[in-house]
Amino acid sequence: MIKDKVKNRLKEKIKDWVVKNPRRVYFTIEKENLKEVANVLYKEIKMRLCTITGIDNENNFELIYHFSFDKTGEIFNVRIFLKNKNNPEVDSLCDLFNASNWIEREIYEMLGINFKGHPNLEHLLLNKNWPKGKYPLRKDYTNE
Repeated sequence: MIKDKVKNRLKEKIKDWVVKNPRRVYFTIEKENLKEVANVLYKEIKMRLCTITGIDNENNFELIYHFSFDKTGEIFNVRIFLKNKNNPEVDSLCDLFNASNWIEREIYEMLGINFKGHPNLEHLLLNKNWPKGKYPLRKDYTNE
């Protein structure tokens, strides 16, 4: 069973584990373990990165990395929390997944999360003249 394989392989990295339904699992890791966990899921367990979700939870930022095990249709949602809202940053996964390039750029410009090692954190959706330091998906954003 793929859930057991993931849990056993990453056991020391997993802070919590929640089975939402038979084909969807959420687990939390420390941001420092992101690249290692992503590497294991991709190269060892043969999952693919579907997308990344960025959320402003007021007290922290949450990133959810959605991995799919296509053979069974199971989705593994890897959660990290960035507690430093003044300087939120995490390692980029661009060197592992080309697909993370655009979504990391989108999260950067909409929430202001820095993806360390990203090759091109330029605007993707917003106008090039958008004011620096204004992030439209942050809870404290004002249009002034």
